[in-house]
Amino acid sequence: METFAEVRNHVMENYELGIDEPFIISFDYPVGRNGNGSDRLQGVFLAELKANDGRRVLRVETPVVPLTDIGAEKCLRLNLTLRVGYLAVGDLDGIPYIKLCANLPYAFLEAQELDYAVAHVAKLADQIEQMLEPTSDVT
Repeated sequence: METFAEVRNHVMENYELGIDEPFIISFDYPVGRNGNGSDRLQGVFLAELKANDGRRVLRVETPVVPLTDIGAEKCLRLNLTLRVGYLAVGDLDGIPYIKLCANLPYAFLEAQELDYAVAHVAKLADQIEQMLEPTSDVT
């Protein structure tokens, strides 16, 4: 994949978009079941970013929990254990959230790599969320 339009088309083959803007899309990724049998969904956002050197990257990100629910030390300790992606802070509806992100250079972006990154980020974020907020599906 070489353009965000190709990314959008690929995602639209499998998911209904919640946000569909020129360089950002969102969709819900199914990550499993709650104890009551309802589906757990993880909101995933894809955005095209430009690096300082002009190269384009695709950011895969998903909110985990509100920032108030987790301390900085715990975030940094979690960050150290991650093999794919990183924790960051971003606002969701005006509330600071811990989010899990991964940046994928377009130079190496294929459908299989995108699908892997989306699945990995969504499932890992949900696992972290369940560890920190075991009684609710926050995002």
